[in-house]
Amino acid sequence: MSKHSHTLLALAIVLAMPLTMQSGLLASEVLIFALAAMGCNLLLGYTGLLSFGQGIFFGLGSYCIGILLTRWQLPMPLALLAAVAIGAAGAAIVGWVSIRQRGTYFVMLTLAFSQMFYFVAYSATDLTGGDNGLLDIPRPPLQVGDTVLWSLATPWHYYAFVAALFLLSFWLLRRICDSVFGRTLLAVRDNEERAGAVGYNLRLLKLQAFVISGAVTGLASALQAMMTGIAPLSNAEFHTSEMILVMAVIGGKGNLLASVLGAAFYVLLGDWLSTLWPRWLLLLGVVLMVVSLGMQRGLWGLLEDGWALVRPKKGDAAAAAATRAEGGRA
Repeated sequence: MSKHSHTLLALAIVLAMPLTMQSGLLASEVLIFALAAMGCNLLLGYTGLLSFGQGIFFGLGSYCIGILLTRWQLPMPLALLAAVAIGAAGAAIVGWVSIRQRGTYFVMLTLAFSQMFYFVAYSATDLTGGDNGLLDIPRPPLQVGDTVLWSLATPWHYYAFVAALFLLSFWLLRRICDSVFGRTLLAVRDNEERAGAVGYNLRLLKLQAFVISGAVTGLASALQAMMTGIAPLSNAEFHTSEMILVMAVIGGKGNLLASVLGAAFYVLLGDWLSTLWPRWLLLLGVVLMVVSLGMQRGLWGLLEDGWALVRPKKGDAAAAAATRAEGGRA
């Protein structure tokens, strides 16, 4: 499937959700976590880096926009850009240290950073609100002077804003992944030793992937903070890193559109299961185990297999045409 087809499918998903979902906030949450999953997939699926530090960037973005909007009253677009920048800066620090190791030691370093950030956020109550988080984060409209260009007052108005940023981010990430840089990341993922022998600067490539991932995750967390009105301490927990990683894996590694499927599956299934049983996370865990054991290529691989069964192969179509021609001549 071409890159243009993926972009059109992403657009179709964005347009279909208002027609199929009743909650604008839930639809926004799907796209927000799809952004975070795409950032994680850039590290895991394209670079081969299993990072448990995504919660750091998610927490940084939410805290950043919370502080800028509640204490400094910075214009919303500038606050969003600052959240993107702080997410990228945090990723640069974590990545610069972590990429010096490989395999298990790399994973342990990102996990250590995640735990350190959580306890810093918990202890710095004057800055982050500690266990209570930052409250009463506003959702200001997009305006120039006194002219309101885009009101974010209602859930569906906010969904439209999130959808626009999601589509822009998806298009930019597609351009990055389809560029020479993206192809080089795949080479590093498939055979790091050979890529280094050819002459690629492996540390620089991994660090650049980290920075891009952190920027996208920072944007996602800032949008979530504006949607919910709070920047909770739970954003910096290890569970957040784990959740984003699960979304990327369940959707399918090495495919940005698959991350959207993984995020939608996780968010919507969790929302539905929570209405059935208070301990719905147990049910969600069972479902995720079944999906992981039965679908090694994620939901996207399942869709590809289904499409292959429905769509006739070129060779089969040619044979069928030849058979029909022989029958006509007979």
